[in-house]
Amino acid sequence: MTRRRSVTGPRRAAISLASVAAFGLLWYASGRYGWTSPLILPPPGEVLETAVQMVARGYRQIPLWQHVAISLGRALAAFAGAVAVGVPVGLAMGLSPVLSAVFDPFVNFFRPLPKLALIPLVIVWLGIGETSKIFLIFVSTLFSVIVGAASAARTVKEGRLRVALALGASRWQLLRHIVLPSAMPELFTSIRLAVGVGWTTLIAAEMVAADSGLGWMVMNASSYMRTDVVMLGILLLGLTGYGLDLAIVALERLVVPWAGRD
Repeated sequence: MTRRRSVTGPRRAAISLASVAAFGLLWYASGRYGWTSPLILPPPGEVLETAVQMVARGYRQIPLWQHVAISLGRALAAFAGAVAVGVPVGLAMGLSPVLSAVFDPFVNFFRPLPKLALIPLVIVWLGIGETSKIFLIFVSTLFSVIVGAASAARTVKEGRLRVALALGASRWQLLRHIVLPSAMPELFTSIRLAVGVGWTTLIAAEMVAADSGLGWMVMNASSYMRTDVVMLGILLLGLTGYGLDLAIVALERLVVPWAGRD
């Protein structure tokens, strides 16, 4: 059986940069040689020119940085709420078969439910303000966090819990010194995945009577066939989501330095 060759940090970075450069060249060539219509796929130069114009003048009288900040603010508020609620509930479900039996039907019903289906109800319940937008992102993130936290709690070895209880550990000490350190690496992975799912709901959330934000900008531009603005919005959505993922990875390395160690 052959061993997989490991790819070191510098080599991995070089491969990634080469991959991105190859994609950029292919995109440039498609516009330069007319492989695709600029209306369908604007060339990189056109998207860059649009970006420069929007940095200077904004989109629909709103600065470009403000569109990014508004979307990021909505998402971060929803993510913070989902983690604050989902992690305790998920850990409790993972540690208690009774609570797992109580909550499992609801979690498994709502988690795969398309969040677009909730828009009419959310408007009736919460109106068309910021609360409804944040709530949609919150719901799309929450149940993935709960499932991940429950799975992380179940990875804690039963022997460690029994030894701690035999030594007289309280419930809080059990959670603080046994459950959380053992579950934290998988918990961070689950949060990364959940945040990715929540970020994809941004466009749906900003369909609720929004007049700003990256998701709204993409939808508004598409109605006017401004594919250059749509491409710019997609790039900004992807880069912002990538930045959020890198931030979570950095936080994981800070909070869970023992991740991946025996």
